[in-house]
Amino acid sequence: MAARDDLAALREQTALASSSAVSVSDLDLAYQLQLAEAIQASLRLDALSSNPSSSKGKAPFAAAAASSSSSRSQPAPAPPEPSDASYALAVHAADLARAEEDHRYAEACRAYHARAAASACVAAHDAIFARELAAVPEDQWAHDGDNIERPLDSTKPLFRVMFKGMASKEVVGSRDWDPRIAVLAVALCDSQGKVVLRIQKPVEGFVGGRMMLEAMALTEGLQAALALGIQSIRIVNDYKALHNHVRGIWRPKQAKLAEMIDQVLSVAKKFKQCEISLVERGKLDYVMKLATDSILSQIAKAVAVNASKEKRETCAICLEDTDVSKIHVVEGCAHRFCFCCMKEHVKVKLLHGTLPACPQDGCTTKLTVEGSKIFLSPRLLDIMVQRIREGQIPATQKIYCPYPKCSALMSLSEIKHPLQESSSKYTIADAATLRKCVKCRGSFCISCKVPWHDRMSCYDYKSRYPQARPDDAKLQNLARQQLWRQCVKCKHMIELSEGCYHMTCVCGYEFCYTCGKEWKDKKATCSCPLWDEDNIIRDGMEEDDGMEEDDDDEDDDYDYDDDEDDYYAREGQHYDRQNAGHHHGGGGAQNFYDYNNNPRHLPRHGGGGARNLYDYNNNPGHLPRPGGGGARNFYNYN
Repeated sequence: MAARDDLAALREQTALASSSAVSVSDLDLAYQLQLAEAIQASLRLDALSSNPSSSKGKAPFAAAAASSSSSRSQPAPAPPEPSDASYALAVHAADLARAEEDHRYAEACRAYHARAAASACVAAHDAIFARELAAVPEDQWAHDGDNIERPLDSTKPLFRVMFKGMASKEVVGSRDWDPRIAVLAVALCDSQGKVVLRIQKPVEGFVGGRMMLEAMALTEGLQAALALGIQSIRIVNDYKALHNHVRGIWRPKQAKLAEMIDQVLSVAKKFKQCEISLVERGKLDYVMKLATDSILSQIAKAVAVNASKEKRETCAICLEDTDVSKIHVVEGCAHRFCFCCMKEHVKVKLLHGTLPACPQDGCTTKLTVEGSKIFLSPRLLDIMVQRIREGQIPATQKIYCPYPKCSALMSLSEIKHPLQESSSKYTIADAATLRKCVKCRGSFCISCKVPWHDRMSCYDYKSRYPQARPDDAKLQNLARQQLWRQCVKCKHMIELSEGCYHMTCVCGYEFCYTCGKEWKDKKATCSCPLWDEDNIIRDGMEEDDGMEEDDDDEDDDYDYDDDEDDYYAREGQHYDRQNAGHHHGGGGAQNFYDYNNNPRHLPRHGGGGARNLYDYNNNPGHLPRPGGGGARNFYNYN
């Protein structure tokens, strides 16, 4: 009825639009005629005014001739362009034609379904009547056979609807939160068990339980029976919980389930007769097979779709779906992470001065250079090689070149002895402490850790220069003024740039930045406050350039030995080395070497240059990690 009403309204609107278009066309035509008459009259007046000397008798004929010639000389008016109203009317007419065609098609479908339902009713009735006739005794048939009849009773429940809602046990998808595959299966049968209608329908994105699926399947079956014109139906169900809900024995507690049960009851009320019966499990094998076949078909389609797509895997760190080709498998433990996360992990560890291991929590598998080539840039690979080399040198064997423009890391076993080369510059007395750098070939004293003091013994040098570098006293004074802290275990100097007061040194020692007491099992042993808001809240204008890397230059060729200063200058790293194990003169003064903006070059101490420092006490081979707060930041382990 609603479709017929809409179609009638559409026809009425089309008729009104057509009549209004005709009226507009008539008005346009009248206007054009009046305009043409006005033009003709104007032309006649112009002709008379241009011939004043002509005779009065000939004037009318001349004016008429002029008017006739001028009218013949005027071009034919162009056909009027279609207006917006006419275009809208054409569109409206096309919509009406499509609506009428859809209506005719729907009427034909309904008529076909009605004929099919009537044929099924007649066939079922005839089958029952034939069985009754076959059961009539011979003597009764001979006496009353011609008078036996059974009228067609449409109110008797001749049709049965069997249904089943089913969902797959496993998720078909790469993610755990992907919905399961769910299907609805319905079979509409006559009284003889002949299937009149069969429905297999998938449910997209279903999230729910069996009760919801069974109720949806029942609603689908009842609506299909109504569409066929069936008025009497018997619901065959093997799920007791749904049976009790439909019969009103139980009341649904969930809002969605209650809404679905109400929908079932609303559709059931549209039948003249509707019964529901509960059967044993296993009695609905036919619809069970329909549902199972439909699920298997949907699973096969999903598997085919997943296989057609590029394989992806979820990274355990960033939780992003990444191409399998961009997933790195750690050698030795087989943990899998995406290239981006692996690169960031290794970069931070290298800048912290430690050898990178597997990012998996609790895994201690060390990363290899060969395995890391696939996701690291050349510069980071060079740094990783340097860290591995530093880690292989024992702490007691490490020595750095004291020359400002070199400061290369060496082991005591590989330092060259100048007397091994042909040279007359050095004497035999120098053999005990004289060494030569393997890189810059500069001579230095292995005992004093300073450039070679020519013609002066170590005792004389230390007596003359009890404090080898004048700037060391300034550096110590600056550290006291700025409240820098030293690790009590390895003597590394640390400045808090931001974050809490829980510090973790490069050696692994954890302590309180305020009082210096040790943290045990991630718990403080003091009562100092854990943080200060000034160190927690950052200004939006501040930016941390210390951990940024220029991605555009990742693929550029990079020479670690030649351009290391450029790299660390961009990274904002500042290194300081402290040698506390050497006494100069009678005092126990400690010598600090500050590598400011260039880990190969010793800076000129003075002013603010000493503020950018990292302290390497007896272990200059380990690079500490930056605090990330700017030029005045050292490193902060939180």
